[in-house]
Amino acid sequence: MSDQPSEASRPPEESQEAGTPRPPEPPEPVAVSEVAQTAETAETAETPAADTKQSSGAPQSGTQPSEAPPSRAKTSGAQATGAQASGAARPGDPWQYAAGAPGAKDDDGVTARLRPAAPPLIRPAVLWSVLATAVLSALFLGEGLGVNLLIVAVPAALAAYFAARSAGRRLRPWTATWAVGGLALLVVPALRDAGWPTFLAVVSAFALGSLALHGSRSWLGVLIGSLGLFDSVVPGIIWGVRGIRARADGSRARWGAALRTTAVALVLLVVFGTLFASADAAFADLLGSLMPDASVGEGPWRIFLFALGLAGALAAAYAAAAPVRWDGLTVRPGKPRGRAEWALPLIVLNLLFASFIALQLVVLLGGYDKVRAETGLDHAEYARQGFWQLLWATLLTLLVIALALRWAPRGGTRDRTLVRAVLGTLCVLTLVVVASALRRMDLYVDEYGLTRLRISVAAMELWLGLVLVLILAAGVFGARFLPRAIAVSAAAGVLAFGLLSPDGLIAEQNVQRFEDGKSTAIDIDYVKDLSADAVPALDRLPEPERSCALRIIQNEVLYADTPWYATSWGEARAKEILEKRPVKGDGRDCYSVGRGGSRDGYEPDEDGYDPY
Repeated sequence: MSDQPSEASRPPEESQEAGTPRPPEPPEPVAVSEVAQTAETAETAETPAADTKQSSGAPQSGTQPSEAPPSRAKTSGAQATGAQASGAARPGDPWQYAAGAPGAKDDDGVTARLRPAAPPLIRPAVLWSVLATAVLSALFLGEGLGVNLLIVAVPAALAAYFAARSAGRRLRPWTATWAVGGLALLVVPALRDAGWPTFLAVVSAFALGSLALHGSRSWLGVLIGSLGLFDSVVPGIIWGVRGIRARADGSRARWGAALRTTAVALVLLVVFGTLFASADAAFADLLGSLMPDASVGEGPWRIFLFALGLAGALAAAYAAAAPVRWDGLTVRPGKPRGRAEWALPLIVLNLLFASFIALQLVVLLGGYDKVRAETGLDHAEYARQGFWQLLWATLLTLLVIALALRWAPRGGTRDRTLVRAVLGTLCVLTLVVVASALRRMDLYVDEYGLTRLRISVAAMELWLGLVLVLILAAGVFGARFLPRAIAVSAAAGVLAFGLLSPDGLIAEQNVQRFEDGKSTAIDIDYVKDLSADAVPALDRLPEPERSCALRIIQNEVLYADTPWYATSWGEARAKEILEKRPVKGDGRDCYSVGRGGSRDGYEPDEDGYDPY
């Protein structure tokens, strides 16, 4: 910044004729308009800019020019401009972009509208939370996933909260929704042993955490903002290093006292903990189970986890203090088409959907005999043949709706009514297609059992139906919250999918079919590869099917030395069941068990690969 005083800070020049009063001058219109525009933007735009504390000096100096003395009216207008400029460059405001930040260039283009200014100096509370995240990552993330993810995420969330408070951001409803949803998704690894719902939950938790930090609301903002935390890794590390240097230079005595206190506490814990452990075997076992397992050979791995937790916590804190406004990325709307040009292809598509649905109603109301006579397919084969096509039809319909909205006519009320009528009809017809696809899957599962792929695609089809319902609601109530509503529905679906325990449902459904006599043999080759979540259902099987289905799971559960923080509730429950009733035999009988039929109504390939 220049050392010369600005025009707003110079005193007004005195008139050459002291006795002759000057006529009052109106305030600068530029300053008033800028202040009004700033106030209007802050009130109407629902972005994370509302999370910051607005300066009250600029509006007051710009909205009260008539009360100032006539000789200072021009100065008041200039001061309003200067106050607004100084407020825009305030480091504590996370929504001031790089155009006003130190070292920014005027030719930055799109980046200048997205990048915030440098956040305020990192606070001690943020530093301690970041350090706690790094230490817990090194101690608890080395042996697997369980409740340890939630343990590490709590101090990282506190670091982001303290950083946002220091930058002047307030907690808004959508920010709280993203944050609570992300933490709730981390409960899935603590409850379920299956790796695939755990993977979906962890990825979704990361996406929701990133949205909580950036607060996006547009389509591109929600899509890119869910991955925006990666953009803050390098700036977060630089911000943390600069903050530590600045605070270490002025408070070396306090840092020394903190280090001495920590060292004394560790010495006391080690000495007295060792004495108590040697005095009581039960206390030694308790202490050994609570303490993380660490060895010298794991040093490089622990250092990597420490660095990973440190970088992640700093990135989250930096994004909370200076979030990138991904909503600044926009896509130009398509050129509006004429009513006939736009509506006729969609009306033809609606007629095609209606004719297909009419046939589906005939089939669902008892027309399978006619279908079997014409095609030679039974219920299950007919259901399987069409499910994937209907799933793709649902996905393509959503793409058609998105493209149709891009080039929809936007001339007035009649055009809006036409768009709502045509696309609303298409959404309703597609919902019937979704119901038909789910009915087909239900028939097929009832005939041949449930698998991971079947339950996954059925869950996806259900979510696509929910998206269509949200689009219909947006056509009635407005599309302001549609991107965030779809993101919330996806996260809620992943959470429900994990909490319902898909491996447990698969085992329960197949065991129930075996008990009811619908299946002469249970597919041991498939159920033995399920996770520990399936143990309660597989435990009901008679011998030798039970031992054949649980032998691999028992070897993984009973003989794995997994600490408590990396053990899920499903794994702990399976261990308790198998300790009471271990498997029997040596597994020789398993070669002839569960191979009386095929799982899918057809014989698999020679290598045993089953694509469905």
